Amino acid sequence: MMKNKKTIILTSVLCLLPEILAVILYKRLPEQVAVHWNSAGEIDGYLPKAMAAFGMPFVFLLLNLFTNISLLYDPRREGHPKALRAIVNWLIPLTSLILIPATLFMSIGVKIPITALSFTVVGIVFIVIGNYLPKSKRNHMMGVRLPWTFHDPDNWNKTNRITGHMMVAGGVVILVSAYLQQIAVLDGVSIIVVITALIIVIPFFYSFFLYKKEQDKNEPD
Repeated sequence: MMKNKKTIILTSVLCLLPEILAVILYKRLPEQVAVHWNSAGEIDGYLPKAMAAFGMPFVFLLLNLFTNISLLYDPRREGHPKALRAIVNWLIPLTSLILIPATLFMSIGVKIPITALSFTVVGIVFIVIGNYLPKSKRNHMMGVRLPWTFHDPDNWNKTNRITGHMMVAGGVVILVSAYLQQIAVLDGVSIIVVITALIIVIPFFYSFFLYKKEQDKNEPD
């Protein structure tokens, strides 16, 4: 427990480290800082520079605290694979350390391929999480948590196995699309959105099919 609390403190500090860069660059930042880009790399969201420089790290901090505390006090935390728990522990602070500095440097004119960078981060995350997801036992934080998966170990295992395979495959496609701009967007919709939707919808119906099949098998003739 003490080790986990130290992890929460360390990851929280990492989330706030971009504040140092924000102080150094603050006078050079424009009044409106671009903070969001569409799949074509076009700016479609701004924040006032104070919020962009100092507010965004605190948003990552809050997300980090919520995620890590939820993991720490999950009644079924013994079901978390150690590797997957470590990924979740460090994902938010590492994202803060990568994306916030990139955003600040771009706002002062530094050329950074933000679309390729974002797609690369997402692709790697999908691949790594997908690799370990099938190893997770039933818990309240990780995996495909549906009423019928949570109460049936076999359904849980099969559903999370197929979801993990889909995440790995989707991550590979996202990584490829990061450097092939022509397939990063499908009719104006980000390929990340398409892949995420498939990863949500297909396991849902697959797990429900398994549930109904089991119910039908157990019904008396």
